[in-house]
Amino acid sequence: MKGALIFMGLIGAVLVVLLWQKGDGAFAAAGKSALGTGAKFLPILAFAFLIMGAIEVLLPQGFVDGWLSDAAGFKGIVTAWIAGLLTPAGNIVGLPIAGGLFQAGVSPAVLVTYVSSLSLLALVKLPIEVGFLGMRLAVLRYLVCIPLPLLAGVLTRVVTNWVRLSPV
Repeated sequence: MKGALIFMGLIGAVLVVLLWQKGDGAFAAAGKSALGTGAKFLPILAFAFLIMGAIEVLLPQGFVDGWLSDAAGFKGIVTAWIAGLLTPAGNIVGLPIAGGLFQAGVSPAVLVTYVSSLSLLALVKLPIEVGFLGMRLAVLRYLVCIPLPLLAGVLTRVVTNWVRLSPV
C-alpha cells in the first residue's frame, strides 16, 4: 500500500508540474473535470467498497482455507479461473471482489488466477468482442487465452514458494 501511495504521489507531482506549465486555467479545468468524473463514479466506488467489505465479512474462513488458500492447491486455482470467467459486469464488479478476497486472506495464486481470468475470459465481454472483431477473431482470441489464467496462477504459486524458501 505504501508503494502504491508513493507511485500515485509521483504521478500527481508530474501532473501538477504539467498543469502549472500549461497555465491558462489548466488547474481549474482539471479540477472541474475531476469533480465531474468523481461525481459520476462515486456510486460505483461506494458499491465496490460495499462488495469488498461484504466479501471480507461474509466469506467463511473454512471456505477460504479449503478452496482458496495455498493448501487448496490446484483446486483453488481452477475455482478462481471459473469464477473470473463467470463474474458479471467484468472489472466493475470483479476488482472489488478481488479486493475483498485479498482482505479475506485468499492466496496470491488464486487472486492472480481470478484477476487474469476476469480480464481475459469474462463471458460478459465475448458478445462485445464478436461485434467489434468478428466471430472468428473473437473466438480465436478467447480460445488462445483459456489456459493463460491457469498458467498465471501456477506460476504465481511457484514464484511465491520460491521467494518464500530462498535465502535472503
